[in-house]
Amino acid sequence: MKFSVLVAIVSEELEDKAIDIARKEGAGGVTILHGTGIGLKEKKIFFGLTYEGRESILLFVLEKKLALKVLKALNRELDLEKEEHGIAFTIPIEHLGGINKEELSKFQEEIEEEI
Repeated sequence: MKFSVLVAIVSEELEDKAIDIARKEGAGGVTILHGTGIGLKEKKIFFGLTYEGRESILLFVLEKKLALKVLKALNRELDLEKEEHGIAFTIPIEHLGGINKEELSKFQEEIEEEI
């Protein structure tokens, strides 16, 4: 069984929606990191204060086919192709340790259903 890390970087306002979409498509756990990003455009200044939007970095470890399914759903439902809505991508995992056996069983059942 091959795995991928699905990385979704979205505004904090879209964090809960992104997680709900991923869970609806079959994703289990998620690691959430918070940060700020610098885009191509200049930062917004409001009354002399610089506004930097806060972002959520969502990390999912998923079976490869499931990662692609979740990525497509996030792209479609969050309209990621629009500027500043976010970005999502996958990274293949070469070696993996410490995955929850319950999560692994879930992935195996989904694969068996597809076959």
